[in-house]
Amino acid sequence: MADESSKTSIDLNNLKAGGFIKERGKDLFTVRLRVPGGRMTVPRLKKIAQVAEKFGGEFVHLSVRQSIELININFRDFDAVVAELGEGEQKVASCGARVRVPTACGGCEYNPNGLVDTQRSALEVDEKLFGTPTGHHKFKVGFAGCPFDCPKSATNDVGFQGAIWPELSKEECISCGLCAKSCTEGAIAMGDDGKPMFRADKCIYCGDCVKVCPTEAWKTEKIGYTVRIGGKWGRHPLVGTLFATFVPEERVVEFISEVLAWYKEKADGAGRVRIGDIIIKEGPDSLLSRLRPKFPEYVVAETIAPQVIATQIGA
Repeated sequence: MADESSKTSIDLNNLKAGGFIKERGKDLFTVRLRVPGGRMTVPRLKKIAQVAEKFGGEFVHLSVRQSIELININFRDFDAVVAELGEGEQKVASCGARVRVPTACGGCEYNPNGLVDTQRSALEVDEKLFGTPTGHHKFKVGFAGCPFDCPKSATNDVGFQGAIWPELSKEECISCGLCAKSCTEGAIAMGDDGKPMFRADKCIYCGDCVKVCPTEAWKTEKIGYTVRIGGKWGRHPLVGTLFATFVPEERVVEFISEVLAWYKEKADGAGRVRIGDIIIKEGPDSLLSRLRPKFPEYVVAETIAPQVIATQIGA
C-alpha cells in the first residue's frame, strides 16, 4: 500500500515560499491566502469558510496584513484545499524572500478621506509583481489613501500614501474662511485682504481645503502618491523616509520595479537583509540617483535614511 504522503504533489521543500507555514502540531500547517488590499467578494468568503470547516480547525486567523489564514491543515490535504479554493478563485499567498501580497485601505471609492484608488493600485501590484524573488528578504508594499495612513504605509519596504497639492484661484474665492478652519495643520490662514494665505511648508497634502471649498476656488494642482522607502517591523523596526511625491497611480508598478532592481543589486552578497538596512549602509543618495533619471519630476532633491524605532525605550 502506497504511503499517503505520496498523494500530494506539493513540493515540501518550498512550503513556506508558497504560503504553507508549519505549525506546532505534527503534519499540520497554516495556509495563508492571497487577499490583495484586504478585499474579497462575498462568494469567495463563503467558499473559504466552507474549505476551512472541511479541512481546518475551529477558527481562521485574520493576519495583520489583511490575509486570511486557514489553521490546522494537514499537509496530506494540500492538493484538495488548493483545488477547492480554486473553485472560488482564491489563491494561496507567498512567504520567503519575494514580493508579498500588498495591503491597502479602502481608498477613494467610499471613504470620504480617500484621495486615490488604493484598491486598484494594490490589485495591479499583486497581478504584476506578487511573488517576484528578491534574492535577499521579504519585500512588502502598502497603500494608504490619505495622510491618516491607516495601513501604516511607512513601515513597509515601499509605502504609498495618497496626496493632493492644492492651488488657489483668488478670483473665485469668496473669503468664506472654510479652508482655514478645516486646515488642522495651520497651512492656511486668512490674510488682511480676506483671502487665504497658503504656507506650503506646513501642508501634508490632505486636500481638505479642496474638499471643503464651496466655490472650487481651491483646485487640485497635483495628485498621486507620496512614497516612503525602507520601512519594516520586527525586532529592529525602521520607519521609511520620503523619496518621492505625487507619483501617478499609473506609474506605481514601474516605480516599485526600479526600487527592486536597486535593492537586488546593492544587497548582492549581503545575505538576508531588508532594503531599509541597505539604504542605511549605502546612503539614501544612492537610491535617489537610481530613481531620478526615470522619475525626475517626482523624486525629492534629498532625504534621510530610514529611521530606527527604539522599541526598548524605558528599559
